[in-house]
Amino acid sequence: MSEIREPSTRARKLPAAVIALGVTSFFSDVGSEMIFPLLPVFVASLGASPAFLGLVEGLADATSSVLKLASGYVADRARTKKPLKPLVLLGYGVAAVVRPLVALATAPWHVLAVRVTDRIGKGIRTSPRDVLIANAVPAAESGRAFGFHRAMDHAGAVVGPLVATALLALGCPLRWVFALAVVPGVLSTLMVATVREEAVPTDASATREAAHAAIPSRLPVALRSYLAILALFSLGNSSDAFLLLRARDLGVPIALLPLLWTAFHLSKVISSYFGGDLSDRVARPRLIVLGWGVYAATYLAFGIANSAWQVWLLFVVYGAYYGLTEPVEKALVRDLAPEEVRGRAYGFYNFVIGATAVPAGLLTGFLWQAVSPRAALTTGAGIAAASSFALMAWQRTRRT
Repeated sequence: MSEIREPSTRARKLPAAVIALGVTSFFSDVGSEMIFPLLPVFVASLGASPAFLGLVEGLADATSSVLKLASGYVADRARTKKPLKPLVLLGYGVAAVVRPLVALATAPWHVLAVRVTDRIGKGIRTSPRDVLIANAVPAAESGRAFGFHRAMDHAGAVVGPLVATALLALGCPLRWVFALAVVPGVLSTLMVATVREEAVPTDASATREAAHAAIPSRLPVALRSYLAILALFSLGNSSDAFLLLRARDLGVPIALLPLLWTAFHLSKVISSYFGGDLSDRVARPRLIVLGWGVYAATYLAFGIANSAWQVWLLFVVYGAYYGLTEPVEKALVRDLAPEEVRGRAYGFYNFVIGATAVPAGLLTGFLWQAVSPRAALTTGAGIAAASSFALMAWQRTRRT
């Protein structure tokens, strides 16, 4: 395990593998986000309830999380014999083929089937891709690398809704918008084929051969306790689809939902790049606590908001939560995990987030229907606040 981060060379360019994987995620998210902002309304038009929407997103993410854990194990076992790129390529290929099939859905369960299969592809590719990024840079630059990757991912989420909006404005039927998502999906698959795996940087604790011969049976205690706190936070972190429903309830027109989603992801692009870069110079747990604080505050504000203009402002602020957590959390996993178990470390990290998606989605959906949207959002904020206190205590314990 290596938690000491030497000062990075700020002029150093990001490795080609990191840049290529960033562009791959850009195209993949263009296709995904041509669909997702419109999906809650589309599912509702098929007769589904908010609780079913929570089930769709929760089950899709849970399915993905199991495969992320499995692919993490495969990544560790294959390190000395096989490249990781084929797993990443397969994952993006599955999503590219399946995702546009939502255009053929005529019942809510059709959407469920497409979303779950789409997430199977995500589960196959995510952990090996994270290992490729982590292996391509030294510890002192991992925040910047993950920040760049997340920024490119969110940049695709900016472009995707704009493309969907343009197509709808030109009179393209909604189902055709979904079907045309195949184009960026194919481009993402072609782009990942250009990725070249790079050697593990010299700050690794052992060579690939030595690490394979002595893989630890358990993850470090510090990493396991951190993942437990992350699991607590994730129980209150339901799908952002509920925030789109809240936006619709507060008067944002359906035609403007893709633009609202674009503004949200533009905030995520900026905050992800700078948040990841900042985490190479500031204690990563502090930034995560700050991000969870932003989450709690915005969820409370979403609960008491009463007009459409407030929704636009809150979505922009909410985007900062992602920039302060996503790349920072992945860089922290790299700090806490020895190189020889990096695949499993990212597998468990992704598994924790996904496995809690079903109870989080069902909890939010139940409270949304049985009590009120405000109750559901306030509950999420409370869980985030409790998690922040737990992470601060975890950080203090590690210093002593």
